[in-house]
Amino acid sequence: MTSTAPDLFLRYQNRVVIVTGGTKGIGEAIVRVFVRNGANVVFCAKEAAASDLEMELKESGPGDCIYVSCDVTKEEDIVKLIEATLKTYGRIDCLINNAGWHPPEQTIDDTSAQEFRDLLNLNLIGYFLAAKYALPHLRKTQGNIINISSLVGIIGQKHAIPYVATKGAVTAMTKAMAVDESQYNVRVNGISPGNIWTPLWEELSSCSPNPDATIVEGKDAQLLGRMGTGQECGKAALYLATEGTFCTGIDLLLTGGAELNYANKNQQKGRSSIYQ
Repeated sequence: MTSTAPDLFLRYQNRVVIVTGGTKGIGEAIVRVFVRNGANVVFCAKEAAASDLEMELKESGPGDCIYVSCDVTKEEDIVKLIEATLKTYGRIDCLINNAGWHPPEQTIDDTSAQEFRDLLNLNLIGYFLAAKYALPHLRKTQGNIINISSLVGIIGQKHAIPYVATKGAVTAMTKAMAVDESQYNVRVNGISPGNIWTPLWEELSSCSPNPDATIVEGKDAQLLGRMGTGQECGKAALYLATEGTFCTGIDLLLTGGAELNYANKNQQKGRSSIYQ
């Protein structure tokens, strides 16, 4: 084997990546994929520590990682996250905005303005602030940003107005940011997952009247007849960071075809659909 062989397998070797919301679900899977591909990853969440995951990934390698406690709704925490990254690794090549939350089903009548504002701070403004403070360093490396959005930001979702609004805004912001940052050769892209089996999906389904039926419906929403995996999200992010060098401003639909074909959408009781 030649000395250049490792580069064939470690697709982001020695690059520095920040992943927000990186301790569970899609975020954790992204962290694992990048560490396995040789990256130095700084991942964060609100918890005081994530020592088990950090230790596991440091031992497994071949990349490296550190955990930083960071509440992305607090601007000062995001500044500290960027500072910790630079202190440890000296550069930033990729920012992956992932931290966010999907509340349980809630109608507009039962949603307060403050609840909407809180979700905007977490799902949207947190992305904006992380990008704002990472961009001066990403411009130096001609790096890239990947914003994790959602399919429902495009197609809508029942009883989820604030969440859908935040994710639609993330997709729009991604495109606007790609325009502005193109002058610095910084690429900005988004990923809009459909149903991905995560602890959050499991938690939300458990709140439904029939969790088993909800999970089956979640699987059946895709043409491929299953939910996606966190690892598939990680691989999509790795592609955009590495091989997707002519992609900027795109919204990568990671959905298993959930947006395709007709579906039963008539919510008015007592009315029949022509699609039988």
